[in-house]
Amino acid sequence: MGLEIVWEWSMLALRWLHLVAAIAWIGSSFYFIALDLGLKKPKQAPPGVLGEEWQVHGGGFYHIQKYGVAPEHMPDDLVWFKWEAYTTWLSGFALLCVMYYAGAHLYLIDPAVMPLSRWQAILISLVVLVAGWVVYDQLCKRLITLGDTAVFIILFIFMSLVGFALTHVYSGRGAFIHIGAMTATIMAANVAHVIIPNQRVVVADLIAGRKPDPIYGKIAKQRSLHNNYLTLPVIFFFIANHYPLATNTGWSWLIIALVLVMGALIRHFFNTLHATGRHLLWVWVATLALFVVIIGLSTYPAVRSLPQEEAAGVPFDPLDGQMRELVRSQEFDAAQATIMARCSMCHSRQPLWEGMAHPPLGVVLESEFDIAREASRIARQAVLSHAMPPGNVTGMTEDERAQLARWLRNDG
Repeated sequence: MGLEIVWEWSMLALRWLHLVAAIAWIGSSFYFIALDLGLKKPKQAPPGVLGEEWQVHGGGFYHIQKYGVAPEHMPDDLVWFKWEAYTTWLSGFALLCVMYYAGAHLYLIDPAVMPLSRWQAILISLVVLVAGWVVYDQLCKRLITLGDTAVFIILFIFMSLVGFALTHVYSGRGAFIHIGAMTATIMAANVAHVIIPNQRVVVADLIAGRKPDPIYGKIAKQRSLHNNYLTLPVIFFFIANHYPLATNTGWSWLIIALVLVMGALIRHFFNTLHATGRHLLWVWVATLALFVVIIGLSTYPAVRSLPQEEAAGVPFDPLDGQMRELVRSQEFDAAQATIMARCSMCHSRQPLWEGMAHPPLGVVLESEFDIAREASRIARQAVLSHAMPPGNVTGMTEDERAQLARWLRNDG
């Protein structure tokens, strides 16, 4: 139980850090894109100033100027915006390791989709993160002359295909978290490998007294714009893991593609507003229509059947020894009876609870195999805490929780 508590609190701490860093990164990204689009050509300004803007916030007035390439001389104090992105990615990857790699049999692997071992699932994950960035980076470099719209369309096709592939490899939660993680990796790598290095080249030219080449700023701005349009979809992919209606349907791959479009549309509305002051109301109509389509798709669940050997209780992953011991425990029959009576009406492949189309968080508790695989989650949700059943709606007693604890200790 001690390790379970450490694991649970580690996930909470990393999630907190990840969220705080992401707020700082997204906030600065949104601010600078809005600032850049809202700049006005100054009547009188120092040489090289492309635009300026007056702002008021917190009782103070701010006068902001942007240079077309760079000022003539290196300023004494220059603030770099990079650690927000780096901290977001590092904390996110740490959370991926603690939650999805350490708990691969809970959160990542679905034997009805593909019966992977833990290490196979982790290896595929790492390949997706690295290859996703490499392919994206090469597409941007080779297609830069096509214009932003063409590049966005090609990137949309690429990411949609990856989403389709992931839904045929991982569980619903695993697929969504990985399209999100791949997107976040692309965004952070844009900062680390393109935007910041290009800025450093410009700074080095200023220090050396050379006139910086404007191409570096142009490329950095393109990647920054990509990050801006990807922000809303990546947030959706992460929070969707709490909603099986999005992740655990036969159309989850199409939902991924539609979310990419919805996020881009919403950012287009605000980017246009900041640049021109125009309100593109058709964007909200189109976004709402797409969201209605997503709701419709979520009502057609894909009920997958476990392979016969897994359904019979034969473990498939590296924890098979531990799982087999849990099933053979003298306390298992009583624990299974409690779970079937208090939990299975919701946590089944076809829930019996009125109005519920999918098991919460994709957790299924029907067979011996299902229950053994979810043992650590049962411990956290129904023994160490009383989180489940929610509001104790099914009336689980303290004696039944104690029975679950005896089974989980495997001391029967």
